[in-house]
Amino acid sequence: MQEGGYFQLGKLPAPLLAELLAKYTILDPRVAIGPRVGEDVAAIDFGDRYLLAKTDPITFVAEDIGYYAININANDIACSGGQPKWFLATILLPEKKTDERLVHSIFSQLNRACRKLRISFCGGHTEITHGLDRPIVVGMMLGEVAKDKLVSSSGARVGDQLILTKGIAIEAVSIIAREKEEHLKKVFSAELVQRAQRFLHDPGISVLKDAQVAVASGEVHAMHDPTEGGLATGLHELAEAAGVGIRVDFERIPMLPEAKLLCEEFGIDPMGAIASGALLIAAPPQSAPAIVKALNQEGIRAAVIGEVVPPEQGVQMVYRGTSMPLPRFDQDEITKIF
Repeated sequence: MQEGGYFQLGKLPAPLLAELLAKYTILDPRVAIGPRVGEDVAAIDFGDRYLLAKTDPITFVAEDIGYYAININANDIACSGGQPKWFLATILLPEKKTDERLVHSIFSQLNRACRKLRISFCGGHTEITHGLDRPIVVGMMLGEVAKDKLVSSSGARVGDQLILTKGIAIEAVSIIAREKEEHLKKVFSAELVQRAQRFLHDPGISVLKDAQVAVASGEVHAMHDPTEGGLATGLHELAEAAGVGIRVDFERIPMLPEAKLLCEEFGIDPMGAIASGALLIAAPPQSAPAIVKALNQEGIRAAVIGEVVPPEQGVQMVYRGTSMPLPRFDQDEITKIF
């Protein structure tokens, strides 16, 4: 939605993005998965395997920005069934706010996160940029996957069950608790605020293990990690990529208590709040129970929240027994705190 002729913060409207990608993109014939709304990774044919490529910026946070950059980009490689391996970063630093301590902090965060996931930090670009009030890291992650193991958002099929791991608004909770710490400590206990701040690591924004457990436990047709725009946007993207409809039951969506409290405090709809840490999995009915069981056995909460339906049924949410169109969010709900 535009205000005064300008777009709001967040992603471009999906119809405009689809138009741009169709109009201006030229594809090499080896590109097996190219740019498309709902597809977050490119797959390039390298003979016996696919090279996976992904890029994403970190713009909402400054603290732990290196950790965010690695995990957010690695997540999409994982959602393709692959292993993240190589990382490059463009690091844009604020004028008159950048010192040696800040630069060392970002690089050490990137290094620690790469080492934990066995990713090689290969290079990139760093500069101090006019007009910024906080650092921005634009990451590019490369990975690889065997040809028979590739998973894409477009693979969801009618009849698939939709599984969600962990719960919604995990990343939003972490951001709110860090950005609004002083306000929250006047409303909630210090222990609750500190626990919410730790959501970055526990339950965590990485879905690499979630994806690896899922593909090892049963047939998986599609995976997608809902990020900016929350679970609602992730479901719309999955439906558009696969050309299907979706029906989800709101009461079955895992809602962490901290997410409910913090989102209510700032008038944020958790369905539209940035949601890294949760993984959407589309799996056939015969595989879904085994996948849910395996995830739970690994300590990863998982639940079936809905199903894939024919496209003419649209993208629907059942709330207290009533079916309604799943909301769309023109901008991420987290922007309400900035």
